[in-house]
Amino acid sequence: MEERFPMKASSFDAASPYATPIAGRPVLVVESDPDQRRRVTTQLASWGYTPLAAGTAEEALELLARAGRVAFSVVAIRLPGMSGIDLLRRAGELSASGPVIMVADNGHSSQIVEAIQAGADDFLRRPYTAEDLEHVIRGVSGRPRREPAAAALPVEENGDRVQRELAMLTSQQMREILSVIEQAARADVTVLVCGETGVGKELVARAIHAHSPRRRSTFVKVNCAAMPRELLESELFGHERGAFTGAHQRKPGRFELADGGTIFLDEIGELHPALQAKLLHVLQDGEFSRVGGRHNIRVDVRVICATNRDLAREVAGNRFREDLFYRLNVINILVPPLRERREEIPALVDYFVHRYSRLFNFPEREVPPEAMAAFMQYNWPGNIRELENFIKRMIVLQDFALPRTLMAPVPVAAAPAAVPEPFAATKGLSLKEISRRAVLEAEREVICRALEQCRWNRVKTAKMLKISYRALLYKIKDMGLKQDSAAS
Repeated sequence: MEERFPMKASSFDAASPYATPIAGRPVLVVESDPDQRRRVTTQLASWGYTPLAAGTAEEALELLARAGRVAFSVVAIRLPGMSGIDLLRRAGELSASGPVIMVADNGHSSQIVEAIQAGADDFLRRPYTAEDLEHVIRGVSGRPRREPAAAALPVEENGDRVQRELAMLTSQQMREILSVIEQAARADVTVLVCGETGVGKELVARAIHAHSPRRRSTFVKVNCAAMPRELLESELFGHERGAFTGAHQRKPGRFELADGGTIFLDEIGELHPALQAKLLHVLQDGEFSRVGGRHNIRVDVRVICATNRDLAREVAGNRFREDLFYRLNVINILVPPLRERREEIPALVDYFVHRYSRLFNFPEREVPPEAMAAFMQYNWPGNIRELENFIKRMIVLQDFALPRTLMAPVPVAAAPAAVPEPFAATKGLSLKEISRRAVLEAEREVICRALEQCRWNRVKTAKMLKISYRALLYKIKDMGLKQDSAAS
């Protein structure tokens, strides 16, 4: 049987600008194929890492619960049960623990796009060699050289990246927010960052931490909407051995890990009422108990929260505790959407093109003027995150042509007298409907490309996309695809 992962020894060059592996540093490998898993773990061990191997996403979650932080993770997308992408989306500790490298099946670009949108840092295509793995590890573990920063804020562990991103916030609204950040960071009080999804609330939180006296301590992020209440309580506050089925040993919570530093609670509006009460207790008294624990644990943690909800309205509707709201809302920072600070778009586009071209090892290309003009006019309902994911897709697929979502024509009857914006076709729609249309458009593009690659052989296309022939025919008919309508 041919070796898909040659066991050729390879080492990191000591003169490399990238970080070298630390002896014994744990790394997570999630691969269902036992032979491939053995090859990868053996190679990583030869480089000085301590591989933690799992055959399923469920096993990976148990390993993470025991190991805590790992240097990076190598996760196959195709796994039995929960997929690697679902693992990345549901396990906040995976991406928070370190860079995530996803392994995609060869010929499945849609897997790569989905993985990147889910938060993967880089990817490998099957079959890959030891040299391929070494190259991608160098990419995700490398420390980019620091660039001059316009904002005079100190930096944290990843402060060079925070500095570069802050330097692009050139609009008047964001310069005012940077001023508030500097002032808020000096006082050790809770901060509530509000704004639409994807506007950069996490960047604001990291900037506050970077400018605070706690900047040399840990910054811990928790997504309160990423897991059910029972798991989230254990994630935040930890649990004792035997507290529930599967609790084989004591696990410290995120508040313990953040002791002396900052904890960032994203999507705080999604927090269950029972956990709201426990969080209020932590804010008031600085102590809590683990799940199943009998003793209180004292911590010194600064809390920064973020939400895309109107918490005042949630309080009025009895969906959020009023006393907790006032505890969190000591300083309120409202981040405006990208459509209200369009002058930042060119710098953001250049930054993402440079960053992901280097990260994914593609030649850096200049965005065509007509594309930049469309970027400036598009309303970006997903804000900076949507723009970032769009640039990622352009880089990965090496397709700098504008998608139909950006250039969608407005129906004549609905067109105003003035020249319409490219995004006007979605004006007035709910975010859910906009997201649904975006998903359908992305699926349409993938199917068009697969059909072209297979020269419109529908049987081959169905096999490539791993869907039934009948399902493909239905989608072709439903999307109105014709052989001359596929994306070139």
